[in-house]
This record gives sequence, C-alpha cells and structure tokens, in this order.
Amino acid sequence: MMSTTTPQETIHVTLGERSYTVWIGRDLLDDHARWRAMLRGRHALVISNRTIAPLYLERLTRGLDGLHWSSFLLEDGEAHKSFANVGLALEALATLGATRDACIIALGGGVVGDLAGFTAACWMRGIDFIQMPTTLLSMVDSSVGGKTGVNLPAGKNLVGAFHQPRAVVADIGTLDSLPAREYRAGMAEVIKGAAIGDAIFFNWLEQHAQALAARDETALVQAIATKVRYKAGVVARDETEQGERALLNLGHTFGHALETAGHYTTLLHGEGVAVGMLLAARLSERLGMSHSTDTLRLEQLLKAIGLPTDVPTGYDPEQLLALMRLDKKNTAGTLRLILWHGIGLAEIISGVDEADVLAVLREAM
Repeated sequence: MMSTTTPQETIHVTLGERSYTVWIGRDLLDDHARWRAMLRGRHALVISNRTIAPLYLERLTRGLDGLHWSSFLLEDGEAHKSFANVGLALEALATLGATRDACIIALGGGVVGDLAGFTAACWMRGIDFIQMPTTLLSMVDSSVGGKTGVNLPAGKNLVGAFHQPRAVVADIGTLDSLPAREYRAGMAEVIKGAAIGDAIFFNWLEQHAQALAARDETALVQAIATKVRYKAGVVARDETEQGERALLNLGHTFGHALETAGHYTTLLHGEGVAVGMLLAARLSERLGMSHSTDTLRLEQLLKAIGLPTDVPTGYDPEQLLALMRLDKKNTAGTLRLILWHGIGLAEIISGVDEADVLAVLREAM
C-alpha cells in the first residue's frame, strides 16, 4: 500500500569532525546535487552486487559525470563478504589510480556496505565512503555507525574497523524491488531497537505491525527514522562500543552463531537476529530478569511481521555454544550477553553461566 506523498527525514550523526547526515526518502539516488557534493576528489569506485547493479547502478552513475570512476561487483550473499573480495576491490582502486581524496560508494545491502567500508578504511589508511543502502536492514542498521568488516570461516565480522561514512543516502524506492523475506529481515532490526531501549516505540510497532507488513510508506519512513535516530544517539555517545553501544547487539550473539552454523545460507542476518532476540528474552526469563509476558509480546510482534521465531532443525546446541564463545563482546573467557529486564530495558550481562545458555538452546530445539 503506497501513501500519496512519501515523507522525507534528515538525521545527523554527531561525531565531531566525523559527523555526517542520513537522508531518508524516495528518489534520493536521482538527487545528484545532494550527494555529489559529498565527493571531495576526482576518483570514485562504486561497489555493488550483481543483483542490485542492474537495477540502480546507471541511475547512480549519472551523478558521476566528470569524475574518474569504475565499479566493482560482488556476487550476492553473506558468503561473499570475504578477504578475497576486499583484495579485489583494492585492486580495482589501484587500477583506477585512486588517490587519498577518492571516495567509495556502497550501493547495496549490509554485505556491500560492510565490505566497501572496510576497503575504504584500508586504502591509503582511510578514504571517504558513502553508504547508499538498498535493503531495509542496511538502512536501519549497518549503514549507520561506521562498523565495517568481513567474515571468516570461524565466525562473522571477526575482522573489521570503525570507519564512519561521509553520508548515508537511504532511497526507500530501492525497497520496491526488495523480496518480501529480505524486507521482513530488515524489520527485525527495527524491532530490536525498540526492544533495547524504547518501550513507546515498541508499542507503536505493535499498533502499526499490519501497515508495516504491507509496506505503507508513511509508517515505514517513520519506523526507519525512529530506529536511525535512536542508533545515531547511541553511536554519538559510544562510537567504538566501549559500553552502551554493545546494547545494539541484542540477539546478535545467538543470531551470529545461528548464521555461522548454517554457513550463512540458512538464515538471513535479520532472521538470525529475530530468533536470537527471542532466545535472549527466554534466557533473561530463565535468569529471573524478565517476565514471560515480555517474551510473549516480542514473539507475537515478530510473528505479526512474518519473522521466524524457531531455531532451524538440525542445529547442534553444543556447536552453537562453541560459536557463541567466539563473540567479540566476551571477556576473560566468559560469555557477555545482551539480555533484558523487559521491553525497552536491555542490559549488558557478563559471566553468564553456559549451562543456562545451553538449557535455553536445548529447549528451543
């Protein structure tokens, strides 16, 4: 269901000299005057993938007239967020003759944005990059905050750098081509933000779940902007995840383990986060931190959006626990998880007993 007029939102991420603007609206890819002003040099490399490029690359590159530019295309999927592809992207920059004032433009979802940002952080020890997210998941989460990186066979995002973008251009028109499953996966990150620290927003999501599931643009822009505004505030207060920003990983320790165990092919990232959030809620309930009514509300909202709430069949609880031990938040050999005291009341909990985690995983099987 389309609204007659799509609202636009402008959000500022305040980080001193590294501050930048997030624009949210329709047809922003074609607003060349807006984002072209962010490019400081003569060279640009557009990194995208073979699914997105045929749809949107030409529209973007019309805004690059007069520059020396080229494109580097990944295959689609999480498995391609690899060191090998970073190496190829760096070779593309070398072939282009990119100087220190060059800019990488990331046109795609989280895989493209993470790899493009990491490549930008590496080339000549750091050049500009612009995020142009084309998935809901990347619009509300990975494009904002400067986390970049690649995967290893041992685990997801184990290698990376904090490297803030020059700007984020979230053209919601690109969501028109987004498959329903990918759209729902993006909604998991919207729900996550509310579950962490905004009970009022969680209530709003419950009331507008039907409109959001139907992609109503007015509700969608409000949901994206609310989530981005929340994340921008957290990033401004804790850019390199020394404290509060770790809360944004609610569900991620469980979710990343599920993704890795499935070799990044069974669950989309947002689906892993959805199941992971529910497992974190169940663990919180088991530890006496929260009430079953909060777990039930979360489960019902996830289901209303059409997200999975069950661990896929065939997974081994012991293997998942072993993968969770590799999480970057862990300290001194003990599990450090994001749990909650109920909706909007997440907390970082250190020294979580592995027996309780294993019990929750086994029950979920």
